Amino acid sequence: MAWGPKEAIISRTDSGGGAHPKVMQGVRVLEVAAWTYVPAAGAVLAEWGADVIKIEHPETGDPQRGLITSGLVQAAAVNTMVELPNRGKRSVGLDLRSDAGRQVLMELAATSDVFLTNFLPPARAALRIEVEDLREANPDIIYVRGSGQGQRGPERDRGGYDGSAFWARSIADIATGSSDGWPMRQPGPAFGDLIGGMTIAGGIAAALFHRERTGRSTVVDNSLLHTAMWAAGASLLGAGVNGSYEPATTDRYNVPNPVVNVYRTGDERYITLVMLQSDRYWDEFVTKGGRPDLASDARFCSAKARYANRRACIAELDAMFAARSFDEWRTVLADVEGVWAPVLRPNEVLADPQVQANGYLREIALDDGTRFAIVSGPIQFDESPPVLARAPEHGEHTDEVLTELGYETEKILELKVAGAVL
Repeated sequence: MAWGPKEAIISRTDSGGGAHPKVMQGVRVLEVAAWTYVPAAGAVLAEWGADVIKIEHPETGDPQRGLITSGLVQAAAVNTMVELPNRGKRSVGLDLRSDAGRQVLMELAATSDVFLTNFLPPARAALRIEVEDLREANPDIIYVRGSGQGQRGPERDRGGYDGSAFWARSIADIATGSSDGWPMRQPGPAFGDLIGGMTIAGGIAAALFHRERTGRSTVVDNSLLHTAMWAAGASLLGAGVNGSYEPATTDRYNVPNPVVNVYRTGDERYITLVMLQSDRYWDEFVTKGGRPDLASDARFCSAKARYANRRACIAELDAMFAARSFDEWRTVLADVEGVWAPVLRPNEVLADPQVQANGYLREIALDDGTRFAIVSGPIQFDESPPVLARAPEHGEHTDEVLTELGYETEKILELKVAGAVL
């Protein structure tokens, strides 16, 4: 994968204090899940130090492993959509439909703190991996379910991806619609999945804390729909209170505050302004921007005046921004008090000095020597970025985990021949 020079995208030194503390060390997570949304929660817990055992079917594995061979993801040296939600786990190939495979699963459950799944209710019932089944093996296990639309209601048995359950049903698509009336598609793969996965990881941490304090295990539920509603909570609250919802105008000349807007630079790049307290920032902003005359212009002398003359004000700012390049504006605005940001491209995010300084990108090395940068979970402990490990190969740790359970080599071979394990 061509991310560019390694030195340009990965900080060479860690920020803050010493080693990243493994706050979940000693916690075992048993994961029966696929794709990105729920497995991403397991990846975060592994990053925090948990032993996450990913159960995969011996023949097919996680369907996400096949996206490259199917052509749905561009072939590359790194299977990014496997690495992202599965780094740091151990993979065990088990056929849960077989009695022997299910027996191994229950033995693993007896040694685990958390059971994590995104299987739909009919599949969980058929495989006998519902709450009561896992609690029979381990009464103290925390049972965690991620779903598209929730565990109750008419769509409880219906699958969902983040493009449907998260993006389309959260008003995000109409809130970000284009001027031609079409809703905007989700901006990239796994957008809602990763937010949902992080949410689940937080719920698991709370459940473990609760069990530590009270001795009681809980069932933890999260859905992409609920996560999306939370992300859109301010707009949904407003719609409920006001009886309607009006998406943000697509007419950038009609925004109420001209310094909460996006402007195009002379070289066809963009700068975003979020100067909510416009009276506080206006004079300094336009003066440093090379237009001190706008500070004394009666049409723009206050927030009220700028609102009344917003189209003229935005036109003046358009001309101001068009007079300099993107890089020049970044220099001009560097010490302006008001909040602004350059609209960055992916390669620029990877090379962002702020990203490097905080260790938000971490390096992973594959066994063949391929090295790549991956975004760590958005939580750091003791000001230290984590050390990440690659995702496991399909069934890579089957023998290792079964040996830990006390299985002899002969028995493992017997299970392999029977097709119960990989």
